[in-house]
Amino acid sequence: MQIHLTAAPTSDVRVRARLVNQGAALSGIDSALVEGAAASRFTGRTGQVFEGFATVDGAVRRVVLVGAGEPDAADRRANLERAGAALTAKYLVSGETAMVVDLADAGLSADDAAAVLLGLRLRGWRHDKYRTKLASDKRPSLVNVHVTGMPEGTNAAWEREAAVAKGVEFTRGLVTEPANIIYPASFVAACEEAFAGTGAEITVLGEAEMEALGMGALVGVGRGSERESKLLAVRWNGGEAGERPTVFVGKGVTFDTGGISLKPGPGMEDMKWDMGGAGAVAGAMLSLVTRKAKANVIGVMGLVENMPDGKAQRPGDVITTMSGQTVEVLNTDAEGRLVLCDALHWAQEQYDAARIVDLATLTGAMIIALGNEHGGMFANDDTLAQQLTAAGKTSGDKLWRMPLGPNYDKLIDSPIADIKNVGPREAGSITAAQFLQRFIRNGTPWAHLDIAGMVWSNKPGHTWDKGATGYGVRLLDQFVRDVIEG
Repeated sequence: MQIHLTAAPTSDVRVRARLVNQGAALSGIDSALVEGAAASRFTGRTGQVFEGFATVDGAVRRVVLVGAGEPDAADRRANLERAGAALTAKYLVSGETAMVVDLADAGLSADDAAAVLLGLRLRGWRHDKYRTKLASDKRPSLVNVHVTGMPEGTNAAWEREAAVAKGVEFTRGLVTEPANIIYPASFVAACEEAFAGTGAEITVLGEAEMEALGMGALVGVGRGSERESKLLAVRWNGGEAGERPTVFVGKGVTFDTGGISLKPGPGMEDMKWDMGGAGAVAGAMLSLVTRKAKANVIGVMGLVENMPDGKAQRPGDVITTMSGQTVEVLNTDAEGRLVLCDALHWAQEQYDAARIVDLATLTGAMIIALGNEHGGMFANDDTLAQQLTAAGKTSGDKLWRMPLGPNYDKLIDSPIADIKNVGPREAGSITAAQFLQRFIRNGTPWAHLDIAGMVWSNKPGHTWDKGATGYGVRLLDQFVRDVIEG
């Protein structure tokens, strides 16, 4: 779906939509439409849609009113996104190929207008390429949205948000693709194609290079797979020369069978999105690079496939990580922390990071604790935690801070190694975070985001259809805007 900012679209577009603030008087439209809206109890409530028919310029048109909510609402930006998304949801498969959206009467700023457009575009993302027998009335038809009545500055504001949308869509595509399409090498190839010509620097390590560096944890997870594990780093130097970079690290288990600790069969197909953390990092980096962010940022992604075969690591094995710490592997299905610990250590060896944020679909316990409303956040630095929380509220990718503490460390002490990769059933998400914290150097601000409940949705949301949400991209982009770019 293409969004066009224009003063006067072609007159043959049949769908004419207008943004309406809650409680605002309707003017400038046919009186029958005003009466129809009132009879339908249309008040301009956020995301509310009313459609009628009227003669416009001598032709019958579908005239649409969409609610923008209260103009002074604290969550105005989110409401405006919902308004734009509601229009896309209604007309995406309507048979209409074009729509005009008039923003003139809603009292919007340029950033407000861009929020409407972001909602319009994000809700229009679909992944239908494998659906060969989709009924014609289920196929997306809406191709062009012409936007009029924009406030001054909308073009620049939308250019920034369009870059974010590009990153979200890239992440959704990676997360949605099945594991026979996206595996470590093809994930790398997709990123190399996406970042080609952008000025970003890409580093790729294969298994031989990682083994030479002593990454026994990351490489160990992928030993049971025919697919070679990879470590991918994307570097963007858009900030001041010499300024220490911010580093984002993502877990990229492109399929997780659980390894020798095999998962139950029902629902295992969902484990194609166990690379959602790496997907979010890739999409966030694409957003930042596309909009030429004035920041030095590096995205590091540990990419493996966790499969059972004769070479796979076993419960009870002891492995040596790149940091030199040893791990007793009690459960091969607790593999994400093994991928991340080596990726985190490598990132700290390679780059003088100002701060590190890792993202991972790490624990089912996080879903039990927070459901699908918040990602869990663990941090060793209060300022970083506050900055991420604020970015989550602004972007809509919400976070909830969880505790860390030395008493939890006792739960993952091993009798034969430095650490074991799982603790008891209680505090499962916390002990996973405690595990990762052991690989963070003293003094480095660090946050771990457990996003297990957020990267995939079994029902449509305001700005996504059922499936991949793209969670994390907007959060990281907003964090860079707030903290680094100022």
